[in-house]
Amino acid sequence: MFLKPPPGIDQAAAHAAPGSLPLPAAQARASIVALAVALLAPILLFYGTAASMVGIWNSSETFAHGYVILPVSLWLIWRQRAWFARIPARPWWPGLVLMAGAGAAWLAGRMGDVGVVMQYAFVAMMPLAALTLLGPRLAAKFTFPLLFLLFAVPFGEVFVGPLIQHTADFTVWAVQATGIPVLRNGTRFELPTGSWSVVEACSGIRYLISSITLGCLYAYLTYQSNLRRAVFIGMAVVVPIVANWLRAYGIVMIGHTSGMELATGVDHLVYGWLFFGLIMFLMFWVGSYWREDDKPAVPVAPQPGHATVAAPRVSHGPAKSLVPVAVAVVAVAAAWPAFAAFNDRANHDPRPVALSVPELAWPVAAGFPDWQVDYMEPDARVARAYRSPEGRPVLLQVLYYRNQNKQKGLISSVNRLAGEKSPFHQTAASQRTEQTGAGQLPLREAVLQGPGGPLLVWQVLWVDGRYTTSNVAGKLRQAQGKLQFRGDDGAMVAIAVPYEGTDAEGARATLRAFLGQNFGTVDRALVQARGK
Repeated sequence: MFLKPPPGIDQAAAHAAPGSLPLPAAQARASIVALAVALLAPILLFYGTAASMVGIWNSSETFAHGYVILPVSLWLIWRQRAWFARIPARPWWPGLVLMAGAGAAWLAGRMGDVGVVMQYAFVAMMPLAALTLLGPRLAAKFTFPLLFLLFAVPFGEVFVGPLIQHTADFTVWAVQATGIPVLRNGTRFELPTGSWSVVEACSGIRYLISSITLGCLYAYLTYQSNLRRAVFIGMAVVVPIVANWLRAYGIVMIGHTSGMELATGVDHLVYGWLFFGLIMFLMFWVGSYWREDDKPAVPVAPQPGHATVAAPRVSHGPAKSLVPVAVAVVAVAAAWPAFAAFNDRANHDPRPVALSVPELAWPVAAGFPDWQVDYMEPDARVARAYRSPEGRPVLLQVLYYRNQNKQKGLISSVNRLAGEKSPFHQTAASQRTEQTGAGQLPLREAVLQGPGGPLLVWQVLWVDGRYTTSNVAGKLRQAQGKLQFRGDDGAMVAIAVPYEGTDAEGARATLRAFLGQNFGTVDRALVQARGK
């Protein structure tokens, strides 16, 4: 039985949250419009970042799930919409500080041209805007639906290398344990029946990202206990990694036992997805035995003609207008792209790069193996072979970048010593430090195996006038240089020498001598090209 509202109180007021005072109708409509504008503003203000995410969704099957993240998040919010009637929105002004922090992170990513940082900061602005507009009590009821938006960011490529390595380690170990001899060279290995290579498609990154996304959603919908949720999410991380190892081993064994007739072409990928689908089905089936989704998570509105137990009264004081805080949210969000546009104009250097070929103490040589780094096309390039006093050829490569962007950058995940189509492939990598006339020089050392034998390569990055081997440190220095209006000039310096057999130490001695006698000249050429 339900009582009729007392005279003078309209239906909307009668259904308002107990203990709170409703807003006048006009003010309520203004608050709804302000809320919508403030939540949509980041998409318009950071349109370039949003478009970069969509571009990755379109170009990579690994991240195609990004399209469904926002609809799922909205559905999760809609199924808990009853909280809006129970808890009034109360703006939380300290949330603007968090919004500013996300904006600063976006700006840092923009200055360093780190797309994933920009994308995470952009997406984080939406739940932070909701927190600022709705207040901690109401926003807390939608924590998971809001944070679920972060799965839209196409992140995970950084794990491809380790996943490839671990998959190759397990596959070779398992094949050897089966009693089949294996000759391994990096991530490539040979069986008596044929050759195999663990490449990006075999890393399992697609399985892992899909499993984590689905696992988090399943745990949220199925369990009430945070411990059970954490355990299932842990399973969603571990199971696809181990399953991919077993998948790789199974494919190699199918190819081996069939004389390389099966599992070597398109069916290779088909077997993989069928196996992954079976593993996911089993994981969710096992997880269903501990489900706890029979408890209501939100207050249930009474149905006409049915008695119901009243939900506990929630008192939060009178509802607040969202217009002032919505204006502040938009202003804070807009400040960062405005400064970035100004900074871009100030840092742009219209001068063409004049990188001279350094005149070194060693004579020019010919006949060096046909190899060059697989980097984005630079503004200027130097590639010349020299001959050491002992007669070894040494190749010097210098790539110089200015006014960097997504299509032309010194530090990028697509920049490699050898591309996928190159006859060379990397078999070892390490870090080292060598003495030059200017002091200690950090270097990356790599061994490339090619048709004519191995190459020993030493490589270093030159960013904002300083040398580093760290991509992270390089990006930070690039961001610092742009924030201080010094531009974004950078270069990559690589020297390489071929060697035979196990004579790596002899090759290192040659490279060490090259640095000692010639690096100062190379450094001066970089400083001269920068011109400031």
